[in-house]
Amino acid sequence: MPVEVITVPCLSDNYAFIIGNPDTGEAAVVDVPEAGPINAVIAQKGWTVRTVFLTHHHDDHVMGLPDLKIDDDAQVIGAAADQHRLPPLTRAVSEGDVVLLCGLETLIIDVSGHTIGHIAAYTPSIGHAFTADSLMALGCGRLFEGSADQMWQSMLKLRDLPDETIICSGHEYTAANAKFAATIDPDNAHLISRIRAIEAARAANQPTVPSELGLEKRTNPFLRADDPALKATLGMQSASDSAVFAEIRSRKDSF
Repeated sequence: MPVEVITVPCLSDNYAFIIGNPDTGEAAVVDVPEAGPINAVIAQKGWTVRTVFLTHHHDDHVMGLPDLKIDDDAQVIGAAADQHRLPPLTRAVSEGDVVLLCGLETLIIDVSGHTIGHIAAYTPSIGHAFTADSLMALGCGRLFEGSADQMWQSMLKLRDLPDETIICSGHEYTAANAKFAATIDPDNAHLISRIRAIEAARAANQPTVPSELGLEKRTNPFLRADDPALKATLGMQSASDSAVFAEIRSRKDSF
């Protein structure tokens, strides 16, 4: 099925994503930080939004929904665990459920940590994972509600996806994340190369999202808390993986 995945900048540093089928004119939207930029793309493409997928309840991911131009019978999908603080849903889902986004079978993954009830959507047929504020480009979301162990388990779930998976995350935080990553992984040749690419992209006002999971596995410290070399750099050779993850997250919070 021929689909397009479009990254839509919203607000000051958010991203929404549109999955659209040019043949059928159907579209699905992942998160709605604000309606205007999304509506503009939908209108330009001549598509109809039949599905909205919400990853979590934070305002900068849902507050544009009332002004989003959607089909009268559009589905609004979100986490059952987060239903009490999300906009009204037509379908509440949990880990392991399968939904259709623009006709594509999509697996729901619980990635709690940033919030309790945060979900991601993985669409194997096009190799995309919509991770919002769980796994981010060179980072992960701050732990507002969940524990470090919860977030580490969420990172492991996402790390298990194929290397070629395209990670569609929710913010343009990559440059700041890269500066932090360099403080705890300064000799990582893959990271050094990536930082140069990020600097060039931002200088040209180009987005650094989405990113490829294989690159995240090589460069993102939040996916590498079990890496013996990184543990040694932190002086935590005998610590548990989740304790190392907690230390990395703590250092990033105060960076």
